[in-house]
Amino acid sequence: MSTNPTPRITTGTAGRKGGSRRPRLLAALVALAWLLLAGVGGPLVGKLAEVQKNDNASFLPASAESTEVTNLVAKFSDSTSLPFLIVTESSGALTETDMGAMSGFAKAVPELPLPKLGAGRTLGEFLSGPVVGPVPSADTKATLTIVNLDADKASETINSTSPLFEAAKALRAELAKDTTGTTTSGYVTGPGGLLADFITIFEGIDGVLLGVALVVVLVILLIVYRSPILPIAVLLSAIFGLALAALAVYPLAKAGHIALSGQSQGIMFILVVGAATDYALLLVSRFREALHDTSDTWVAMKSAWRGSVEPILASGATVILGLLCLMLSKLGSTAGLGPVGALGIAGAMIASLTFLPAVLLVIGRRAFWPMVPKVDHRHLEDALETRGIWGRVAKLVGAHPRRTWVLTLAGLLALAAFLPTFKAEGVSTSELFLNKTDSVTGSEVLARHFPAGAGQPVQIIAPQAVAQGVVDRLGSEKGVSDPVIGLGGGAPPPAAIDGLVPITAVLTVPADSPEATEIVKRLRADLDAVSPDALVGGTTAINLDVLDATNRDLKVIIPATLLVIFVVLALLLRSLVAPVILVVANLVSFGATIGASALAFNHLFDFPGSDPATPLYGFVFLVALGIDYSIFLMTRVREESQRRGTRPGILVALAVTGGVITSAGIVLAATFSSLAVLPLIFLAQIGFIVALGVLIDTLIVRSLLVPAFSYDVGSRIWAPSVLARADRAGADA
Repeated sequence: MSTNPTPRITTGTAGRKGGSRRPRLLAALVALAWLLLAGVGGPLVGKLAEVQKNDNASFLPASAESTEVTNLVAKFSDSTSLPFLIVTESSGALTETDMGAMSGFAKAVPELPLPKLGAGRTLGEFLSGPVVGPVPSADTKATLTIVNLDADKASETINSTSPLFEAAKALRAELAKDTTGTTTSGYVTGPGGLLADFITIFEGIDGVLLGVALVVVLVILLIVYRSPILPIAVLLSAIFGLALAALAVYPLAKAGHIALSGQSQGIMFILVVGAATDYALLLVSRFREALHDTSDTWVAMKSAWRGSVEPILASGATVILGLLCLMLSKLGSTAGLGPVGALGIAGAMIASLTFLPAVLLVIGRRAFWPMVPKVDHRHLEDALETRGIWGRVAKLVGAHPRRTWVLTLAGLLALAAFLPTFKAEGVSTSELFLNKTDSVTGSEVLARHFPAGAGQPVQIIAPQAVAQGVVDRLGSEKGVSDPVIGLGGGAPPPAAIDGLVPITAVLTVPADSPEATEIVKRLRADLDAVSPDALVGGTTAINLDVLDATNRDLKVIIPATLLVIFVVLALLLRSLVAPVILVVANLVSFGATIGASALAFNHLFDFPGSDPATPLYGFVFLVALGIDYSIFLMTRVREESQRRGTRPGILVALAVTGGVITSAGIVLAATFSSLAVLPLIFLAQIGFIVALGVLIDTLIVRSLLVPAFSYDVGSRIWAPSVLARADRAGADA
């Protein structure tokens, strides 16, 4: 597509103020079609929580050792269990009243009503076996009761809720009632309690998170546009883009074609709002420029759309392809974010290029009220003199290009030097939440009074012929206790199936701790010496397999993402040199962001660590999204270079795009910052990393490093295209 600019827009109908009626009618029909689409897709946004999966086990590949164990263990039982661990704690020794209360609780569990699932529905329908306990602790200060739910039945969606979530509410309500008047405090924890707390956090994601993001963007747009009308039009395009994305995501997730988690749903919301607003800022900026040249809004919009469609499509394609690289992940949660995020970006892009132009045509110049653009034929020749702070930045770059990029690069590399201090070895369950939840407090109580791994044992599948040898070896392992042949819980050992038997052992450290991960690593190596067919699974093994899969993903997805972005940039800019400059600049920006984040996480926020996937998510978002601003800049540089020459074109493009790109970066940073409203350490850290990285990209990389280095290189940045061989304006001579 040609990007030759039109120096002055002429219509031959300068007296017309509203353009023809036909374009406005067409625009009104497009807007109406979007209203109908939003009426269908909007309700699906609120139903996305019904098709989420938030447990690690459901995201591991079938080839993972822990997944093999889970599937084999299921053969020894009629159902796969999902345990709730109910713990009570007393300040002194348990009394008969305390034990009696918990005995009564255990007997009442099967009959607990679950009214939201339907009249007469009880918790007993979803149990996979009898309630175990209450078991007093060795120090006689706590009790443990185990309630095992059928994992398949518990994860169903019934009346817009799940048996798992309703069971957790019923157990907590009954426990509070039965411990009233006793000396004990009770908590519902274990895998079931943890998942229920995740559901509690994510069930409001479509309301709280989206509402906060939209309010933040509205405030910024009011400041940027100084108009009450434009921000509403922009936000509607974001909301309609989200509705379009939900039309695709909901049925795909419901059918099991893509994995949707609460985290990926929240990130999709942020991506749609941020991207739609960024694209709108670019389109509206070009529209306002064109309105200074013509009284015909239709002609102005055609000019603005033509000037915006290429960078918006290139930007959207870059982010979509970058996100789709996540599908190379071995983890369903990471792989699922790829198409989920890509569909969100596609929705934002389509809405920004269709609904927003239609609304602006219907409203006309009044959209900018009270700062309505006048037909004064203001052009870009005086851009460096009239663009305020960005004109001065462009002059600085032109006057001292080498000094500017050298100092900027040195500062970014200094921050990147702290990248090795970023801790991404994972965090324990008690550290996943930024606030204290019932399951977290309960896990701490459990660790104080019972073997730390109680309720989440290590599960081993081994050939029957070597089963006793495996048990003997487990008994000699440090950090492992109570190994038995069978499924544990006092149940008799089941008969062998295909020559295999289950073996259960308890860890003496918390099952989700780094120490437990090291023990399982050692067990897998040591048990290979007993039998290479012995497989180790359980909660800790699942976490270990997730860590291993994430480390593998880093080595595969990062190179793939860089290659995809390079190809898109090469096609867009018709150059091989410019894409290399932009990709390297964004890599430096990513390194600086992670280094600065490490300083903040370790010394300012005092975070215990990070999820292993945090650097991967941060990389994909920052490189794919951060390159947007360089695309917005460099497409305008190429456009201006064809008229003025490369070096003058760089300065004019920087001055002209400075305000809109900076506004876009601030909007995207603010929307990602809104992830902090969800009290999860992973999302809070992703929000911080992306927000900081976007600001670094917008204010430093795009404003100083890229234009200064490009100015220093001159027309050679377009090599091997014709612009590198002949500078049309002669400015590089």
